[in-house]
Amino acid sequence: MKNPVIWADYPDLDVIRVDDTYYMVSTTMHMFPGCAVLRSYDLLHWEMASYVYDSLGETDAQKLQNGNIYGKGMWAASLRYHKGLFHVVFCANDTHRMYHYTAAQAEGPWTRHQMEGFYHDSSVLFDDDGRVYIVYGNRQIHLTELTPDLSSPLKDGLDRIIVTDTPDASLGYEGSHLLKIHGRYYLFLIHWMSTGHKRRTEAVYSADSPEGEWTGKDCLDDDMGFHNCGVAQGGIVDTPEGEWYAMLFQDHGAVGRVPVVVPVRWEKDLPVMGPVPRDVEITSTRPGHVYAPLIGSDDFSSGKLASFWQWNHEPDLSLVTLDSRKKRLILKSGRLSDSLPDAPNTLTQRTFGPGTRAEVTVDASGLNEGDFAGICALQGLYAQAGVRKCDGAYLLSWIEKTDDGIHEETVAVSSSQIRLAVDFDFEDMKDLVVFHYLESGRWTALGRPHQLEYRLDHFMGCRVGLYCYSTCMTGGEAAFLEFQIDQTGC
Repeated sequence: MKNPVIWADYPDLDVIRVDDTYYMVSTTMHMFPGCAVLRSYDLLHWEMASYVYDSLGETDAQKLQNGNIYGKGMWAASLRYHKGLFHVVFCANDTHRMYHYTAAQAEGPWTRHQMEGFYHDSSVLFDDDGRVYIVYGNRQIHLTELTPDLSSPLKDGLDRIIVTDTPDASLGYEGSHLLKIHGRYYLFLIHWMSTGHKRRTEAVYSADSPEGEWTGKDCLDDDMGFHNCGVAQGGIVDTPEGEWYAMLFQDHGAVGRVPVVVPVRWEKDLPVMGPVPRDVEITSTRPGHVYAPLIGSDDFSSGKLASFWQWNHEPDLSLVTLDSRKKRLILKSGRLSDSLPDAPNTLTQRTFGPGTRAEVTVDASGLNEGDFAGICALQGLYAQAGVRKCDGAYLLSWIEKTDDGIHEETVAVSSSQIRLAVDFDFEDMKDLVVFHYLESGRWTALGRPHQLEYRLDHFMGCRVGLYCYSTCMTGGEAAFLEFQIDQTGC
């Protein structure tokens, strides 16, 4: 298996092993359902186990009303297993609150519990003596003792700063992962110096007790020869045979932050990583297991959405119909939107490197004047192609957002039903997307190649999405049929 083991946006990893099964949690930010939990038997191949929540139910902005939560929402969850329960703890940067969920199995259902405080990039440790700790912070890393149920800081419990970064750090220590191994405590952090290579590195600090002195240094400084993008942030996990591996991520441009597996060796009770291998082989605990895909085609005949789909914000499902008899997804407009990012109920999947191609047939016969429905590349600098109804006629429209503004090109079409395709090229950070439409049996380019860019406004890898929104009146709808998606260029 080659690194990255998943060439798609699964950042802020935390990984554990329970018996013969590995579980990994990843940030999903503004997407719903949220907080992805993945499952593996070899750390190399992964499939969805569950999402922790369908709704946080907190704000209008989570529903894309009176604002949005792009680049916010949940991130950097801590995943733990303790006394028969899975625990997930994370912060949401739109509500500035902490969330604690538990489940008897990683596949759910998950139950939410009250949790006071706000802990940036936190990590939870259930100690052998019954005490519970959370570490968190940026530049200054705090360790706070919690009540056994994680609901609040423990009165008169331990509360101290254990690591402080140097003033010349570009990005101070954060991304905490706290583990206890063979009776010793280990804290893994990311680090980004403003000198030297000027790239993200992985650091580890250790102590013989939470109250003791924490000492450490960088344990991995490697970009795999890829644009000075350092592999970092995550924790380590052991195999049943006693081998150790780190699950980290690497920035890969517009496709997002991608998981990388790094072997770990021990020297004088300290974990040492690197260089990061291009090829990794790990013995599976269940040889022959067939993994469910992390992206997938859909004819919408099952009556429910597969786990590879996520909505751009919390959806209004009263406006969504899965017509299993006619094998189509119907998206209805419920309010007016100015542009694609404002459009609720945009249904998305991750894109994968080195390339991704997606196709869908759009039936726009139910659109009202000013409605727009099609397929898109959803990111801060987005692009879209679809059918627009204008003056009673159907136009095929391509729109892109650039730093210079919004640009549009249109083509007149005679039919309200058309097949569209979108091709993504992430090879060596080209980060280009091109749209096509099928006419007389031939694919014809629509618009021009659009330059994608990973930015903090969405803080997420580019998604392929299906959308329908109104600019003049509500109530119009579009049907989507025969969605196909494939990883290309492998």
